[in-house]
Amino acid sequence: MDNFIVSARKYRPVNFDSVVGQASTTNTLKNAIRSKQIAHAYLFCGPRGIGKTTCARIFAKTINCQNPVDKTKACNECESCKSFNESRSYNIHELDAASNNSVDDIRSLIEQVRIPPQVGKYSTYIIDEVHMLSASAFNAFLKTLEEPPAHAIFILATTEKHKILPTILSRCQIFDFNRIKTEDIVKHLSYVAKEEKVNIKPESLNIIARKADGAMRDALSIFDQMVSFSGKDIEHKTVLENLNVLDYDYYFKLTQTFIQHNIPSSLMIFNEILNKGFDGHNFINGLSNHFRDLLVCKDEVTLPLFDMGASVRDQYLEQTRNCPVEFLYNALDICSSADINYKSSKNQRLHVELTLIKLCMLTMPDNETSEKKNPEKEELKKESTIQHKERTEQEKTELQSPSQEVVRNGKPKYKSSTPSIGGLINGKVSSTAKQKEAEQNQGSVDSEKRENQNEDFSMKELMEKWIQFAEKIRKDKPRMAITLKAREPVLKEDFVIDVEMSNSAQHDDFKLMIKADLANHLKKELKNDNIKIVTFVSETKQEKALYTDEDKYKYLSEKNPNINKLKQKFNLDFT
Repeated sequence: MDNFIVSARKYRPVNFDSVVGQASTTNTLKNAIRSKQIAHAYLFCGPRGIGKTTCARIFAKTINCQNPVDKTKACNECESCKSFNESRSYNIHELDAASNNSVDDIRSLIEQVRIPPQVGKYSTYIIDEVHMLSASAFNAFLKTLEEPPAHAIFILATTEKHKILPTILSRCQIFDFNRIKTEDIVKHLSYVAKEEKVNIKPESLNIIARKADGAMRDALSIFDQMVSFSGKDIEHKTVLENLNVLDYDYYFKLTQTFIQHNIPSSLMIFNEILNKGFDGHNFINGLSNHFRDLLVCKDEVTLPLFDMGASVRDQYLEQTRNCPVEFLYNALDICSSADINYKSSKNQRLHVELTLIKLCMLTMPDNETSEKKNPEKEELKKESTIQHKERTEQEKTELQSPSQEVVRNGKPKYKSSTPSIGGLINGKVSSTAKQKEAEQNQGSVDSEKRENQNEDFSMKELMEKWIQFAEKIRKDKPRMAITLKAREPVLKEDFVIDVEMSNSAQHDDFKLMIKADLANHLKKELKNDNIKIVTFVSETKQEKALYTDEDKYKYLSEKNPNINKLKQKFNLDFT
């Protein structure tokens, strides 16, 4: 029985051209060999399983080849290449820094470096996981790494570049290896499957590649695992079950229910997913990735960011046509919040179900739910639409003749003195609206609707109606009701009422929210259309807003100096 060799070793690249996904690094190394500009120290860094040690071995083999092909490819026929292929070469030395990380181990290496190679020109020392060396070992290695013998070349490999001392980094040429793209992994796995005569669908290879997370070694290991379980014929269902991966079809089905705002179907699909043993947190992460892939497929500019196989791309392109961009943005935001709050939720299933309901509601019309629940809303909506049309016609007529009344149904109508919010936002408030706003601030809106009234009233009567209005708005505008009760109006000549405000913010809120209504209320109740409310902020008495604890403490201590003594005696703090 022949010894089994795992695919990661059996199909390990033997030259730079067969290295997958590291074109920039391999091209640089080939150019260095071709131009004979070989440095004495290299640092290969990047994630696991992407070819760092493999490239180091290919480089060491190539620079010692006696008859290189095109000056960049080993011939595999000379003594140096044969000894390397048979694992008996004395020119290439591999050291595992994870288990040889002491000063004594580095001293032994330094002694070994002095010995010149027996065959070939260079002695190459490949130190794997170099970040595991202790600080003392790094310091002992510094001088030799900076000025080694002419025949010595060091290639350091690590997955954690940040743990290496800057003094070591400065003595090396640094090559950053990239994660291998999913598409490249799928191509290589297809080649391996063809060589091994294994029948497997491209969708299954794509799942294996995604599971490997950019590491070719992991992808080949998973491939071997699938072959061991299923033999030469691997079904797509078997790959999903063994890798505990949720099928893409579930995400496509769920997205379709979101677009159709079908809440019951989405909840039943999620229940089916849970019954198959999948974790809710992983489901949310997978759904987020699905929305992300749909978003990058939405535009040709971002299509290269779609890191999946071509077999699945058509499905994404088809579904993304039915997904508005706003829906994808909001869906990603909802899934991100659900991911963050998942672990802190006490009822995690309900947490995910609420997320699915929110996603279904994204595509639901704004008023559809409320109208279904309350039929009266539809009638109110119709009345509101009619009133809106009447106001629009009225405004058009008044703009043409501002001084004339618009009579409708036998009753005089007047143009609203309050500018619309849309007009304020767009900066399109007409001069007529501004004029009416000034009239509103003076409390003269209702004066045209009836005969002019000019009855006298006392300060007591004014305060009664003042407090009456505050109680009237207490439920809807509690903050302004408190402001009214705290402010004492001052009655001046010609029925002018002065109101002093604490600060500019309070002044602006009063003017915007209740000034006009208060003026109309006083005119009606006191039967005087000449009432005018004037608000102002006294610069000398303007109150400073107390936001921090320190400001509050200073304010109280100024009013009562004993607070300072209390604080010092008991060694108190602001908080």
